[in-house]
Amino acid sequence: MKSVQRLTQRRFSEAVRELAHRDSDIKAIVERIGAPKPIYRQPGFASLAYIILEQQVSLASAKSTFEKLTLQTGPFTPTALLDLDDENLRSAGVSRQKARYLRVLARAVCDGTLFLEELERQSDEQVRAELTALTGIGDWTADVYLLMALRRPDLWPVGDLALVKAVGEIKGLSPRPDPSQLNSLGESYRPYRSVATRLYWHHYLNPE
Repeated sequence: MKSVQRLTQRRFSEAVRELAHRDSDIKAIVERIGAPKPIYRQPGFASLAYIILEQQVSLASAKSTFEKLTLQTGPFTPTALLDLDDENLRSAGVSRQKARYLRVLARAVCDGTLFLEELERQSDEQVRAELTALTGIGDWTADVYLLMALRRPDLWPVGDLALVKAVGEIKGLSPRPDPSQLNSLGESYRPYRSVATRLYWHHYLNPE
């Protein structure tokens, strides 16, 4: 079985230098605002639930909802989430649809359908298949979990709005480049597409 690659601090820094050497636009990002800090999340239920809350909303909105939920649950475990009723979830700002997604995830962890610890030893493709088998988890959610929590080096989440907008602006493409354009560009960043993603996010979060 192939060993699973993870981004260390040293490897991240090396990848930033390598990508800046390959791509003058990446180099310009680093020269303007420096390299991003490789911030990660702890693998597990709480991080995956948080990413579900981030679907199609602002980072600030998702953060606020997650914080309100943790005030009700204490430690954010699958069992604690399932103990909350509809009113609890609604009062925290969780939509009906996302409440369903969170409960599907929590039940899968509780009944052993999904072993989150096992994902850390699986390939990117296996992790994506395991996660997207659950209602409410698509490729974007799986890819962000792989990138943010499992620290995989070569993720390129073409459905991520911040990435799409940043690439469109920096590369002089349409405001929202289509997936084929993004995938073509992403190929040039292998095997460090996760680092390229963070560099584009860095630009998006630090506009001129």
